[in-house]
Amino acid sequence: MDAAQENRRPDARRALGARGEQLTADRYVAEGYEILARNWRCRQGELDLVLHRDRVVVFCEVKTRSSDRFGAPIEAITHQKRKRLRVLAGRWLDEHKPVAREVRFDVASVTFGTDGAANIDVMESAF
Repeated sequence: MDAAQENRRPDARRALGARGEQLTADRYVAEGYEILARNWRCRQGELDLVLHRDRVVVFCEVKTRSSDRFGAPIEAITHQKRKRLRVLAGRWLDEHKPVAREVRFDVASVTFGTDGAANIDVMESAF
């Protein structure tokens, strides 16, 4: 792989991730959720999607892959990643103070078939 190909690779990966996040956000909106934040960042990291419905705040981590040949995207959520997401969620809640009775952590696995069609699998209350 030459330098030009290597430089394009991160952009393609970012575009794939952004596409997966958009499709996941669209799915939540279709199910009646309101998007409170997308790609919210602080020093400790980033939250992909923060959503709200029926006084439940949902923090959704989106993992997107071009295929599942190296395993399901959800397998990329390690114990360390879950711990960091909880810290980030606490920080977001402290800053935004939404009216919520419940907090939930979801993980969305997005994979694309050879035909380019997306398969979105959302695991609610994943951790």
